[in-house]
Amino acid sequence: MKQPGKYLSAVILAVALLTAGGCASTAKQEGTGEYVDDTVITTKVKAAILNDPVLKVAEINVETFKGVVQLSGFVSTRVMMDKAVAVTRAVGGVKSVKNDMRIK
Repeated sequence: MKQPGKYLSAVILAVALLTAGGCASTAKQEGTGEYVDDTVITTKVKAAILNDPVLKVAEINVETFKGVVQLSGFVSTRVMMDKAVAVTRAVGGVKSVKNDMRIK
């Protein structure tokens, strides 16, 4: 006697494995959990920059990918640039900082 439930279970398992594989991260693409983590890091870095009296007026853009924060935009002085990098490094979850800021 054939057991239809056995084949159905195998099909469901195969579909589940294929679907789960679609959520995994790759070198150029984040998984769902990583995206949420990076969004939280980006928000924390932006808040830290805005809460710093020296950096509040700077035009700094923040992007995060797999814990690596990229700072871009413009600052007035080298001191502001260094301060922005230091503030960013102090945020929890930041693995490294890529500085693409320019002095205007």
